[in-house]
Amino acid sequence: MKVVGFAGFSGSGKTTLVEGVIVALKALDLRVSVIKHAHEDFDIDQPGKDSYRHRQAGALEVMVASQKRWALQHSHESAVEPNVHELLSHMSADVDWVLVEGFKHADLPKLEVLREGAMGTPLYPSDPFVLGLVSDLGVEALPHPTLRDLLPLNNPQALAQWLVHNGSRFEY
Repeated sequence: MKVVGFAGFSGSGKTTLVEGVIVALKALDLRVSVIKHAHEDFDIDQPGKDSYRHRQAGALEVMVASQKRWALQHSHESAVEPNVHELLSHMSADVDWVLVEGFKHADLPKLEVLREGAMGTPLYPSDPFVLGLVSDLGVEALPHPTLRDLLPLNNPQALAQWLVHNGSRFEY
């Protein structure tokens, strides 16, 4: 499988971009999975549901399964920053692409999303894992000069084509 990270500051448009890239890759008949970094206190469960009650009772793992999907919730007894490589080991190898949103300091190939008005200190000048920039800025407006490819933020189809064309750079 191929793995690409999407890194950027809050409000830069990562989620909207990843959503568009999923659709564009699926249109090319490619199978896509996603790993999304979330805040510490996120919860996919709903109070009152059986799985919620099991987790509240102390189960460290709760799997919920139906005919259409299954989900495994794993709880840590103390706060542990997830390791993206460990998470990737749980993903099905039967996909073409895994898109990783967040994990901006992970040592995996990534694209940095830079949006005017939603930028802090960019990663690309010092992070060798940033292979391209996705932005609504022109190259002259970037905070630092770069030789990395500059890709359009608002064209997920073009980004998907670029990923497919450069796929060997993202082999995992």
